Amino acid sequence: MYLQRRNRILRQSSAIRSMVAETILRPADFIAPLFIDEGENIQTEIASMPGYYRRSVDLTVKEVKELWNMGIRSVLLFIKCKDEWKDNTGKEAWNPDGLMQRSIKAIKNAVPEIVVMTDVALDPYSSYGHDGIVLNGEIVNDATVEALVQMSISHAKAGADFVAPSDMMDGRIGAIRKGLEETGFTKSGIMSYSAKYASCFYGPFRDALDSAPGFGDKKTYQMDYANRTEAIKETLMDIEEGADIVMVKPALAYLDIIREIKNAVTVPVSAYQVSGEYAMIKASAKMGWIDENKAVLETLTSIKRAGADLIATYFAKDAVRLLG
Repeated sequence: MYLQRRNRILRQSSAIRSMVAETILRPADFIAPLFIDEGENIQTEIASMPGYYRRSVDLTVKEVKELWNMGIRSVLLFIKCKDEWKDNTGKEAWNPDGLMQRSIKAIKNAVPEIVVMTDVALDPYSSYGHDGIVLNGEIVNDATVEALVQMSISHAKAGADFVAPSDMMDGRIGAIRKGLEETGFTKSGIMSYSAKYASCFYGPFRDALDSAPGFGDKKTYQMDYANRTEAIKETLMDIEEGADIVMVKPALAYLDIIREIKNAVTVPVSAYQVSGEYAMIKASAKMGWIDENKAVLETLTSIKRAGADLIATYFAKDAVRLLG
């Protein structure tokens, strides 16, 4: 049999496959999300995220040092606010001595070169568990944006390299950029959750921070998963308002959106492999239905192949070890 072209020639050994691979994962691609709690020497495993932990600041710093030594260059911080500090204004979010602010300072003091990104949304601080201020059963936009600006400035003042607004309020990127400029934080970046969908895959995350909504859902501000063009519109608006990096969240069910946005923009694109995606792989592997290590690398490669320049993932450390 004569064939002019035999495509399998480029697949016949691991060395050849590695040589011609189109998509290469590397440690610097990963953003490691970290959950932080009050106290000292505390490490609590999250029941719905086996192998992942909520840590006190001292142990978080230890974890960051390990991440840096592994080649991971960025962390994304989330904090668990005590119930007694939650209210409908979210004012604990910009407390200069708050847990987030203390965490930023401790991490930057211990590992000055690591890129610290911080979650900007009110749900961890809200007595209602929503990303914004509630008025007569409605999550109001403009008052929430004002709170997010204060929160962002507080994070920048503590030393955050990037603030990461995850709330999906209208106009918040422009307002945050204006606030940072006017207060002199002209080197502070914004990684915007530009296309954040109202997804069922966030459940374990809400367990981690005790931030599930107390009523209703988040569909009036997070995006409808049926929509594609809207994601491009939202992202382009965020860039126009001053976003330095844009994000698609979740990742695996939205690979088409990652590619659409990558094709439409000239800023770095990030994607978030969320808690439900992590939990699915862990649960399937526990049952013996899939090989966890192979699933980790395959899913992360698919996210990068789709167009993500950066990937926030709970598998960051595992992936680096597997890449070896």
